[in-house]
Amino acid sequence: MNVWNADIYDEKLSFVSELGKSLVEMLGPKQGEKILDLGCGTGDLANEIAKMGAKVVGMDVSPDMIEKARKKYPHLSFLVDNGESFRTEERYDAIFSNAALHWMKRAESVVQSMALALREGGRLVAEFGGKGNVDAIVKAIEEVLFTNYGIDAKERNPWYFPSIGEYSSLLEKHGFRVIYASHFDRPTPLPDGDQGLDHWLDGFAGAFFTGFELDEKASAYQKIKSRLRAYLWKDGVWIADYKRIRMIAVKEKREAE
Repeated sequence: MNVWNADIYDEKLSFVSELGKSLVEMLGPKQGEKILDLGCGTGDLANEIAKMGAKVVGMDVSPDMIEKARKKYPHLSFLVDNGESFRTEERYDAIFSNAALHWMKRAESVVQSMALALREGGRLVAEFGGKGNVDAIVKAIEEVLFTNYGIDAKERNPWYFPSIGEYSSLLEKHGFRVIYASHFDRPTPLPDGDQGLDHWLDGFAGAFFTGFELDEKASAYQKIKSRLRAYLWKDGVWIADYKRIRMIAVKEKREAE
């Protein structure tokens, strides 16, 4: 499991929430709607949803993230829970999830949890890493860890990057109707110059480097960057090779028996 640092997330990786603001527009929160923000991080997008008049609850598996969210937005409700297993007595009008579902490798358990949390006719609006997401970065990590440390990085990979078909099938199995799906390239500039990829690896790829001393990790990062520089370093900025999926799905009403 990734170890989340809420301060690094806000200071060095805030582009995640910035890029998610257009997903809030797709959600189209309505006054008084009950909305669950699944994988809410430090709460920035939950706050955007609340500004539109919805009653939002933010959920994240990381206590550090939720503690920071509560400090930033004390007027909102946040709770610590696992997207793969959560249950709620509340039935929400919508579930919103930005850049979180690809961290939940037990995808069918997540879909089942979301289906149980939504009212009939409720909607899911989500963006997550799709098939091929950060492929160049992953390959560089795998090559460096195997060549230099004898580690099979595939066993440490914390992500699930499905195709539209794979995730749609899970949603349909649990009573959703997918009404919109897009799998698209989003080359993403990482802030802070040459340190940008280091911050990204620190924030998102920590699982690969479990057990590394600081100097070992710094050395591994340099080797990874050397392999990627020709492909992802452009005009003084690291450009992460993001491929994202956006989906809208509706929990279908049961037919009367």
